[in-house]
Amino acid sequence: MKSKILDAVGISAAVLCLIHCIIFPLLLIIPLGISHNPYIDLAFLMIGTFVVYRQTKQITSNGLQILFWASLGFIAISILVDFIFEIHLPFIYIGAVGLITAHLINFKNHKH
Repeated sequence: MKSKILDAVGISAAVLCLIHCIIFPLLLIIPLGISHNPYIDLAFLMIGTFVVYRQTKQITSNGLQILFWASLGFIAISILVDFIFEIHLPFIYIGAVGLITAHLINFKNHKH
């Protein structure tokens, strides 16, 4: 049951991250006086790392573990490049979609 809750938190965080990554650049076009804050992305990364760590301890499928960690790696690389060079890479979208997919697969594989 705890694993299902972690999947729900993970799916929610990844979807919110994806929405943030898609909507926020559109908001920058509108002159509202807001700017990108990479610390928000870092907060999503920290939540995702906690959930993925807890989930992968319980998963026996190596493929699913790789999908979780690779997706998180894509997000981390994108955020790191953003902090260092202030360049936004599309890796963050790939990572968010990968995390959502991994959580949905893991949720589907639970014994009900």
